[in-house]
Amino acid sequence: MDIDCIPFKETGYFSKLICDYLDQHEDLRPFFNRYPKLENFAGQIQEKQTSFPKDHRKVLVDALQRQYQETTISEATSEHITRLADSKTFTVVTGHQLNLFTGPLYFLYKIVSTINLAKKLKDTYPDYHFVPVYWMATEDHDFDEINYFNLHGKKIQWNKKAKGAVGRLSTDGLDQVFDTFAAEVGQFGQSEALKKIFQQAYLQHNTLAEATRFLANTLFGEQGLVIVDGDDVQLKKLLVPYVRKDIFEQIPFTKVSESIAELSKVSSDYTIQVNPREINYFYLKDGLRERIVEKQGKYHVINTHIDFTPEALEKELENHPERFSPNVVTRPLYQEVILPNLCYIGGGGELAYWLELKSYFEALGVPYPMLMLRNSALVITEKQSQKVEKLGLKISHLFLKQHSLINKKIRDISNIDIDFSPQKKLLEEQFKHLYKLAEQTDESFLGAVKAQEVKQKKGLDALEKRLLKAQKRKLKDHVVRLTELQNELFPNKSLQERQWNFSELYLEMGDSFIPILFETLDPFCEKFIILKH
Repeated sequence: MDIDCIPFKETGYFSKLICDYLDQHEDLRPFFNRYPKLENFAGQIQEKQTSFPKDHRKVLVDALQRQYQETTISEATSEHITRLADSKTFTVVTGHQLNLFTGPLYFLYKIVSTINLAKKLKDTYPDYHFVPVYWMATEDHDFDEINYFNLHGKKIQWNKKAKGAVGRLSTDGLDQVFDTFAAEVGQFGQSEALKKIFQQAYLQHNTLAEATRFLANTLFGEQGLVIVDGDDVQLKKLLVPYVRKDIFEQIPFTKVSESIAELSKVSSDYTIQVNPREINYFYLKDGLRERIVEKQGKYHVINTHIDFTPEALEKELENHPERFSPNVVTRPLYQEVILPNLCYIGGGGELAYWLELKSYFEALGVPYPMLMLRNSALVITEKQSQKVEKLGLKISHLFLKQHSLINKKIRDISNIDIDFSPQKKLLEEQFKHLYKLAEQTDESFLGAVKAQEVKQKKGLDALEKRLLKAQKRKLKDHVVRLTELQNELFPNKSLQERQWNFSELYLEMGDSFIPILFETLDPFCEKFIILKH
């Protein structure tokens, strides 16, 4: 398989904050710990090793063994779980929602990036062990974000009324989704293998968490992936001291708010990804996940009649830590408290909010992990690659907005010059002379000269646009082929990895698809990868 790469900055799909982070912008240094270079992991290992409590390892291993009781696992995964009790074993983590049938394609890229990172670390630091971890976002309650996946341009959706943590949802009704999926993939090639995976995951497990664990384990278990479900009473007990700091002292709210203010000073172009709340925990029960808020000295669970005095809430936290569910600000802390973790691997949006969190980790005495941007990729066929060549394009051109791509190409192939820049420059020179003339005669003419300049520039712009439009009509066939190709590779004018499901490529490439990803996705390659097959 041929591989090409494009700098993330040149794709137009990554924020200024992430591009500056990849450039290791000096002004961003206060917002991250160590940049994810292989040589920097030595310091991270030492920091985590000296700070991570041994008893946390035992709780973690016990929890994982309990969570995996009903799952057949590989020797590699079993060994990884056992090794987590050892002080020389560390994790590298990615997290993701429980999207139906993995959801967008980049779920696979996240997992592969994480597993490949663990392998590279083992090669570099052979005295230590590194475990790739997938953190299932079982406590999320945004069902509408996860209840579908796209296949062949169609939305395959699980229509169900749902409340509370999605991991606890019953898989009832997914037999109907399977029927839709089976009809779409047909009965040929790799379709039977895909249907079997779907059936075993969703029709033979009772909850969405169980189904997702089975699915991820089926796809990546042989590589030693360990899957963590944070909706666990024993793991939550380790979080209790930090929940107190949030609810009763509001340390995350204060520190993250300060970080956001400082981050905004670095650049006004940085988009703030998340804002903290005074209390960053939900109250969680079956069918219920609602925010806890403080009003007039009492604590209320919004949209319910549940409330607590401070003493009662403290008691509830002690007796039922599993009922306190972290939000997007505090979930990263939970992860770092229960895992001997070195690095978080995530997408641009995830890293953007992680960059807000370092000061509050420090305030709570929890080591802040390294942050690595996951691999991103565009998979194109040989036929599509040939089309790119015939159209005289570079792959990087296809990342342009469609109107910009068309305009660029029309200008490139037109037999007349559609760029009026020389004429505009000449016009400006002429008006410079007129301005001087007006100043020497009567300054009241300056306004009239300015108005005439604006009018004539607008006239040139209009002529340029009309000429470009005429050329588009003349070269209509070229425009059609260009837009069709871009629409194939960028469905819904978005990145392929955000729109397609892995099944689309599995149908084409079969069992070779995931091994190809392991061969080609290098977590230290800080570029957008083009895979040609």
